[in-house]
Amino acid sequence: DEPKQIVSGFELLQNYPNPFNPGTKISWQSSVGGHQTLKIYNILGTEVATLVDEYRPAGSYEVDFDASNHSSGVYLYRLKSSGNIVTKKMILLK
Repeated sequence: DEPKQIVSGFELLQNYPNPFNPGTKISWQSSVGGHQTLKIYNILGTEVATLVDEYRPAGSYEVDFDASNHSSGVYLYRLKSSGNIVTKKMILLK
């Protein structure tokens, strides 16, 4: 049996590395299960990618974002889960 990780609260962490080229990791945790969406937007607010759009149980998660098909600039990533919405900024430098 693997030890279960205890998660308290809801938190979206800063992507790593930041600035990045062309890949970065986005991590978050939620103490409540529910439908989660993680989307990437350009600085104009246009959605450029959906990384997660599904039910996930409580826990810690990490996904990779490959921006090799996107231009340099500032991007926003937004996590919605169980009534919580958090947005953070990241920078793609090519």
